[in-house]
Amino acid sequence: MTGSVPSDRIGVGARALDLLMPMHLRVDSDLSVLHAGPTMLRIRPASRLIGRALSEIFEIRRPRSFNPSLFSESLGQKVHLSFRDPPQTSLKGVIVGLPDGGGIVNVSFGIGVVDAVRDYGLTSADFAATDLTIEMLYLVEAKSAAMEQSRDLNQRLQIAKSTAERQAQTDALTGAWNRRALEMELARVIETRTPFTLMRLDLDFFKNVNDTVGHAAGDHVLQVVTRILGDETRSGDIVARVGGDEFVLVLHGLVDAARADRIARRIIERVAEPIDFDGTLCQVGSSIGSTMSVLYDRPDLDRMQRDADAALYRSKHCGRGRHTSATILSGFSSGPASTHAPAA
Repeated sequence: MTGSVPSDRIGVGARALDLLMPMHLRVDSDLSVLHAGPTMLRIRPASRLIGRALSEIFEIRRPRSFNPSLFSESLGQKVHLSFRDPPQTSLKGVIVGLPDGGGIVNVSFGIGVVDAVRDYGLTSADFAATDLTIEMLYLVEAKSAAMEQSRDLNQRLQIAKSTAERQAQTDALTGAWNRRALEMELARVIETRTPFTLMRLDLDFFKNVNDTVGHAAGDHVLQVVTRILGDETRSGDIVARVGGDEFVLVLHGLVDAARADRIARRIIERVAEPIDFDGTLCQVGSSIGSTMSVLYDRPDLDRMQRDADAALYRSKHCGRGRHTSATILSGFSSGPASTHAPAA
């Protein structure tokens, strides 16, 4: 059997080249573009390619310049180049010289393919069927989708965590801080030696609202009172509900007795205003007892709360609807003093 020696030259038509190398350029011996593959024409119109010299279209980075010697039947001369006009996409490719002195420049986007797909709106149809770019794009998209899902999941987990933390520290009915959150905050301010005023407030005649109008009315009154306490304190202060109709205020940085008394009086006056519930006016009052951290050589949470409780008891004993501030004498709690009722 006689075999034949295969030729090293194969005639390939333009359509076949377009299919195999959609980003190729066919150039003549003067290095002017005769033909461009379909993807190359998509990213640069024919008017900007056909008939123009390669050096007008591209800035060559490696080797230093285009010259006919590069195409002298060269097999595999690598090139790195970029478009001169924007977007100045970088390309990498290979030169194949042809017998007529011209040649073929076949290029790809390299690692910049993701940006190129975005900039030019390319699809799988713009790449050769054997090009691994498509698989890489799928991987990039899958990674992006996975990262987006991960970010979304982390965000939702963070929101859920924050919500759970708020719920664990919040009174469900009024939205005020609960006892647990209050105790944590008081421990923090004492540990950091932050000066503060501690106020305890009880509602007067609240039981009468529950008994005569109903518990729904009582709940509404508690919510309105919580809003009043929030209005009369600063954003960094603490309003906590620690019992049925009992509230505690922590006023950070406030150690002025006269100012604390003015705040307490405003609260008492506003709480005393009738509260409407479905057309029924609910009347309650409030009594307040307070103490300040600066009255103690070493503030102690239990002691301060006992003194504020004693001051509150004095307010109730003296007729309700008033504020009493505690004093400290001879190293121990002397009981409440300085009882003030709002001005008539």
